[in-house]
Parts: sequence; C-alpha cells; structure tokens
Amino acid sequence: MSKVQTDNSYFFDKVMLRFNHLPNKDIIKVLDCYAGNNFLWDRVKSLTKKNIEYVGIDFRKSKNNLEGNNLKFIKTIDIFKYDIIDLDAYGVPYLLLKIILDKFQKIDYNKRKNEECVFFITFIQSLFGSLPFGMLSEIGYPKKMVKKIPTLFYKNGIEKFKRFLSNYGIKNIFIRSTPDKRKNYISFVLNK
Repeated sequence: MSKVQTDNSYFFDKVMLRFNHLPNKDIIKVLDCYAGNNFLWDRVKSLTKKNIEYVGIDFRKSKNNLEGNNLKFIKTIDIFKYDIIDLDAYGVPYLLLKIILDKFQKIDYNKRKNEECVFFITFIQSLFGSLPFGMLSEIGYPKKMVKKIPTLFYKNGIEKFKRFLSNYGIKNIFIRSTPDKRKNYISFVLNK
C-alpha cells in the first residue's frame, strides 16, 4: 500500500525551513499569503522565543487572517512593513510573486531601510506539469511557442523558476526539494 501525500506530507520540512531562516530580530512580522488554518506558522512560533506577529491571507476564515483573494490584498498592503513574506502555494505562485517583486524593484535605492525581507516559497510541479505562461515569457519563451510543444518547455520547471528569480537579481537561493524533485521549498532574502 502506498502512502497518500497530503497538504502536510512535508510539513516538518516546511517548518524547519522557516525556523532555520528566521531574521535575526526579536520581533518578526510575517505576511502569509496562502495562510490556510495557520498551522505552519503556529508550529514555527512554538519552536522559537522570538515574538512573531502574524497576518495571513486566505479565502478560509481563520484567526489572524484577512479573508479573501490574496491578489487583491497584495496590491494594497504595505508589504515593506513585513520581515517575512510566505508564499506556500499549491503549484507555482508566479503572479503573486511577480506583483511583490515588482514592488521591491520600485523602491528608491536612496530610501531603502537596509533591512532584509525573507521570502518562503513553495514551488510544486508535476513531472510535466504546466508552468505559468507569463513566467516562461519573462525568461524568453513566448506563449505562442510554448503552446506548440508544451511538454518541451515544461521540463525542469525549478530551473526555469530560478531563471525568473534571477531576472529580479535574486541569486542566493536556498532550495530543499523532495526526493522526486516535484516539490521545492525555497528561501531567499531581499533588501527593503
């Protein structure tokens, strides 16, 4: 009998990724854009003495959640007051991440606070699962080309995702992949 994979199949890995990459501060403000029932950050909080101030976004009502569409919220939220932005999505959180990264690129370098913002991202792709056309286009594969032979362009999605991140100057990335390489848990830092 094979083991059924669930939302929590790699829960420990995701908790430890966050715990091991917490900012070196006593008070940490977290924006969790795919909050669910807040189990992940509740567990991280239980492992540290740091004061974690948590705000989640999700369609499901739960404690400390803004209830609704994260794409709508992220356009109006002051993301720069957060020390951590968490995108633990099913699939590839390309569109939400692009909005956030574009906001970071618009910061006037003379007004930066020289503070770090830690990102946590879950990137899940099935063996030949689709990748967002927008992401592929940004790294040089036009939608028209991808539609002709999609499986050719969907191979090795994590490498394509890393190329997308490098377009924003993100080079130092920590990745913990599952043995089958389908699920990738990522962390990187940007200055705000």
